[in-house]
Amino acid sequence: MQFDPSTFILEIINFLILIWILQRLFYKPVLEVIAKRKQFIDQTLADAKAIQQQAEQQRRLYENRQKLWEQEKQAAINALHRQLDAERAAHLKQLSSDFEQERQKSNVTLTRKQQELQRQAEKQALQNAAKFAGLLLQQAAGPELEARLFAMLLEQLTTLPEACRLCLQTLDSKKNIPIKVTSAYPLTDGQQQQLKQRLGAQINSPITCQYHQDSQLIAGLRIDIGAWVLNANLQHELAGFATLSHESE
Repeated sequence: MQFDPSTFILEIINFLILIWILQRLFYKPVLEVIAKRKQFIDQTLADAKAIQQQAEQQRRLYENRQKLWEQEKQAAINALHRQLDAERAAHLKQLSSDFEQERQKSNVTLTRKQQELQRQAEKQALQNAAKFAGLLLQQAAGPELEARLFAMLLEQLTTLPEACRLCLQTLDSKKNIPIKVTSAYPLTDGQQQQLKQRLGAQINSPITCQYHQDSQLIAGLRIDIGAWVLNANLQHELAGFATLSHESE
């Protein structure tokens, strides 16, 4: 095979023409397509990255909102617990106050009942004592005891009480002042004279004594001067002893 320069040159020219044609008709459009494709891919990647960034921002925003909501929820729960604790403490305080008031009322009621029972017991004891003393004095009473009470009356009858003097002032217009003397046992003439003299020494006006007997006095005397009464007898003393139970209530 012989080397033909002209053929070789023509082939080189043909190759160069082929390269130009390829570059002109095929390579540039391919490069443009590749460039456009690359630009599209870059744009797509940029859009995807932007979407990813937006998604990340939304995720962070959601997480922040979630944390904020959790904080608000915890704050609300804490506030509710504090409110419940305060209400529970207030209810417990009110219940304690109500219980203390009821306890005090119960104590007052119990104290009153105990005092009432004590008063009833004291009253019953005084009544029983009065009855017993009455029975005992009725058995022990006699002329000797009455004589002693009469002597005590004369010793104490040195000055009339103020109430008696006021009562006598309303009787000054009368000529004689009637005096009623009641005794459990009959008074002797000497006792009557002594009593009249002692009363006459205290009363400036004339007096008239009327003597009566009443066994219910047990022993002693009762002297009525107008509206004023002087008791020196066991019946009156026992009655006063019995009324202590009513006065003590």
